[in-house]
Amino acid sequence: MVHFSPRRSLFLIVCVITSMMFASCAQAQETGPYRDPSLPVATRVADLLSRMTLAEKVGQMTQAARDYLTSPSDIATYGLGGLLSGGGSAPRPNSPAGWRKMINEFQKEALSTRLGIPVLYGIDAVHGHNNAYGAVIYPHHIGLGAADDPELVQEIGAQTAASLKATGIPWDFSPCVAVAQDLRWGRTYESYGKNPELVARLGKAEMLGLQGPHLGATGVMATLKHFAGDGNTQDGVDRGNDVMSWQAFQATPLVPYAKILPAGPGSVMASYSSWNGVPMHANQKLITGWLKEKEGFQGFVVSDWGAVSLLPGSLTDQVATAINAGVDMVMVPDKYVDFIHAVTDDVNSGKIPLSRINDAVRRILAVKFTLGLFEHPVPDADLPDQG
Repeated sequence: MVHFSPRRSLFLIVCVITSMMFASCAQAQETGPYRDPSLPVATRVADLLSRMTLAEKVGQMTQAARDYLTSPSDIATYGLGGLLSGGGSAPRPNSPAGWRKMINEFQKEALSTRLGIPVLYGIDAVHGHNNAYGAVIYPHHIGLGAADDPELVQEIGAQTAASLKATGIPWDFSPCVAVAQDLRWGRTYESYGKNPELVARLGKAEMLGLQGPHLGATGVMATLKHFAGDGNTQDGVDRGNDVMSWQAFQATPLVPYAKILPAGPGSVMASYSSWNGVPMHANQKLITGWLKEKEGFQGFVVSDWGAVSLLPGSLTDQVATAINAGVDMVMVPDKYVDFIHAVTDDVNSGKIPLSRINDAVRRILAVKFTLGLFEHPVPDADLPDQG
């Protein structure tokens, strides 16, 4: 539950006026099958994708941090597909109304564009809505793992989703399904434990609590992270290297993913770590070959904060490596303009096939349609300030 001070009447009026503004804005934009909520998501995605320029596609693959936006107008200028709050990043006032007002303003910029594609806002709500003042905070994963109560974890996920919905946020960077093997790893507390089956069981429970039985407008999108092996590095070094055979990798860090993916998480976040010397953000075998092709993951893969910039080579080399490996949306907190130029140059030079861009954007758009963002881009007016 969330215990926020309500100022609801004023907010209801603001929400109605804002929604009317968005509706009139949308009427001036392109119309077509993609705007028809009665059509299948795949049909809407195909129609919208066919209308998009390269610049609009690359924009959708870009996620900037709210703190680093030069101006909110950059959302419209570059057609940004995603925004996020990092740790401690909150609007002023840090209240449900403050969060909703901020996100409404960001959506106003996104919806002012030619195609009116809403922005997708994400946050690390890893033990409750920990960036929001007054929200209920729950134990970290390691404590919940000790309790091993899937029903409790699912309820915590559902209450966290309610807190996020109350602030207008549809995307949570959780659950962490690392299988921690070394207590020296500084992020062990984010893991449910060292047993892959335990992590899978509780990770699935949290995901179902966040999203509900199916990804849609009633819940928030979950993110399985960090793919894969973040809890298995040599000597517990954060962002380190996993040295293990394919058989061992399948039997430990990949177990939670294999067991949770059939339940339909909307997104997966790549890990800073490496497997046998290959950075996960560059690992096409695992991201594309195993996750997407073998396991049939239909959502999108997002990078971790600034992780692509840690890959070898120039910026154009780095983004080509990550995107060709299968990363669909790239978290570039402050360098989003440079990223957009680099990806565009890579496509024009042939380093990144247009087919890979189309696949990434198709996945991102499918999630946005499934979440109902095109029909309800702003927080619902009847959301309570207390829950």
